[in-house]
Amino acid sequence: MPINLWHENRVLGDFVQELEKKVVKIIKKKKANFPESFIQDITEAAKRHELTDKELTELVGQIKKAYERAKVEDGEAVGTVAAQSVGEPGTQMTMRTFHYAGVAELNVTLGLPRLIEIVDARKKISTPTMAIFFEEEFRSDEEFVRKMANKIGKSTMKDIIKDFNINYAEMNVIVELNLEKIEDKRLDYDDIIARIEKAFKRVHIDNNILSFEPTTSNIRELRLLADKIRDLQISGVKNIGKVVIRKEEEEWVIHTEGSNLGTVLKMEGIDKVRTTTNDIHEIEKVLGIEAARNAIIHEAQRTMEEQGLTVDVRHIMLVADMMTADGKVKSIGRHGISGEKASVLARASFEETGKHLLRASIRGEIDHLTGIIENIIIGQPIPLGTGSVGVVMKQKK
Repeated sequence: MPINLWHENRVLGDFVQELEKKVVKIIKKKKANFPESFIQDITEAAKRHELTDKELTELVGQIKKAYERAKVEDGEAVGTVAAQSVGEPGTQMTMRTFHYAGVAELNVTLGLPRLIEIVDARKKISTPTMAIFFEEEFRSDEEFVRKMANKIGKSTMKDIIKDFNINYAEMNVIVELNLEKIEDKRLDYDDIIARIEKAFKRVHIDNNILSFEPTTSNIRELRLLADKIRDLQISGVKNIGKVVIRKEEEEWVIHTEGSNLGTVLKMEGIDKVRTTTNDIHEIEKVLGIEAARNAIIHEAQRTMEEQGLTVDVRHIMLVADMMTADGKVKSIGRHGISGEKASVLARASFEETGKHLLRASIRGEIDHLTGIIENIIIGQPIPLGTGSVGVVMKQKK
């Protein structure tokens, strides 16, 4: 680095540090309790717009007001508000959408069915898919991306056969491999032959002509053998089917039908930060519960936005927090959060009323009526707003 450029960078760094100190001083003076990210954003804005001390003080004051306004009131029914805020726009969503924005070749569940899939924390989702990104040096290398796509995507013998002949007279199946297709798909010929020899014990190989024999000489066995040959997988990652390569802005990206995050992340050249899947349980298994929480937020928000609906992210964050608070992804329903509530009446009001009341009576459970639902059921004021305050009169002696 030239000496004058190094000097400029150092001066700029010192200036930003001084500015940040000034911002922190003003925030302390205003008695504002901002998170670290806010302080950095204010410093960035002050630097960009070259604010004076007076303007900076005014800015911090305005942000403090907005920040205080955005806070939740003590005792507010955040759960009920979140449920309403996600539920109401949900009624405006389309019931069946399978078109994936930008990738016409792949089907992906969108709209209401996708939102239900997320909050139900389904183990098996209907259309798992991955977006695979590459590290900087491989992003624009089409040849490398195509090679990886063929390594990841499923290929069977059907894709590389030139000629297929079932010989009933000699009781064998003669297959001619298409070497051009093997080269075009960037597959390894020796690897294919190794897979064939592993799968079939009775096979004779003469260059690209293969001769297969059934274990017992009858027509049924021969036909079953022919089907087995056609369907033999010669390349690809487990659980991944079709792959689509697309150029997005200046880089190549692979979209897949099916998902296997753990295996793909171990492959060479894959960007481990941006590569993702829409299967939340898989994210939890590979990257942990915090990543699963972020995935729930991201997937729910994206599903809403694709339908043109805007929901404050804090409602979705609350839903995601409830689903992942115990260290594993739980559904919002009778098998998850609602079925594990402390109150008997709250559980009974949701689903399987008789079962909950019967079990509670056998165990001799006591409901302390601390929540909202149970108080509504017995006709008491709910512990919110005016109901959250108890007034006690003391008699004067």
